[in-house]
Amino acid sequence: MENTTRVLGRSGIGISALGFGCWAVGGEYGTPDGQPLGWGRVDDEESVRAIRRALDLGVTFFDTADSYGAGHSERVLGRALGKRRAEVVVATKWGFLFDEPTRTFTGGDDSVAYARRALTASLRRLGTDYVDLYQFHLPDADPEQAVRLRELCEDFVREGLIRAYAWSTDDPARAALFAEGPHCTAVQHAANVLQDAPELFALSEALDLASVVRSPLAMGLLTGRHAGRPRPEAGDIRSRPPAWLRGFGDGSGADPAWLARVEAVREVLTADGRTLTQGALGWLWARSPRAVPIPGFRSVAQAEENAGALAKGPLTAGQLAEVDHILGGRPAAV
Repeated sequence: MENTTRVLGRSGIGISALGFGCWAVGGEYGTPDGQPLGWGRVDDEESVRAIRRALDLGVTFFDTADSYGAGHSERVLGRALGKRRAEVVVATKWGFLFDEPTRTFTGGDDSVAYARRALTASLRRLGTDYVDLYQFHLPDADPEQAVRLRELCEDFVREGLIRAYAWSTDDPARAALFAEGPHCTAVQHAANVLQDAPELFALSEALDLASVVRSPLAMGLLTGRHAGRPRPEAGDIRSRPPAWLRGFGDGSGADPAWLARVEAVREVLTADGRTLTQGALGWLWARSPRAVPIPGFRSVAQAEENAGALAKGPLTAGQLAEVDHILGGRPAAV
């Protein structure tokens, strides 16, 4: 890839063109009634090794949230970065409530008072005195309240607690509202080969924002590891998929119709010596120069495969058109 770096929207902050999403390394957590919200069991030592390996391979952007693993993801990321904190751009999120000792999700809070408490707690868990990108995590929050939170984020910038902020939402109108703030520099939204997000990519281009792309591998469908339809393990969100998680049906394994679409584009995505994962990431870079995909990982091997996409770069215009032709009429990401 000729240019393996990006500028984080209008902030001027330099980042790698690929970020690493730290949801999975948070480990297991869930709702009081047993709905899993994590990705199953993890080995914290392997997570630390994977994060450090990614950093050695040129990845300088790491995205987490206070709720991932009920605070555990932030703690693992902070430990892994250690004295190399200044080399990276750290993004985290706030808005969901959780109980750390029981790793239980307990709701949401969009109040100004809670936002400040949440930031203070995230800084402590991450072992840092500032967050580079602070993101509002409640995707459908009330717009009027979001304006108050946007102004609070401007206060955080002035206080030196954060450098920039964003909203993690798939609603272009809400993203545009947050972007009215001078230091709003990104929107985090879902997009992948199987689910495009044309309105949000267009918004990022128009407003000089970075598109921080979550679910770039369609919750694992674009890794090829679900081709045999293995049943997700207990504690994995895909074993009891909530309504918004598409492609895994009733939790008995990947939806055959979605797998068929993956197979339909496999040859295009794996051209030029790419793995399926690397082709899916290359599609996003070809789709938008503002795309910064943040695939998840749980091992050094996954970190190396994801980071290897940087050397392969974006798909060609011809390959992008071929995928679009094959998957014409794909649903928008939600």
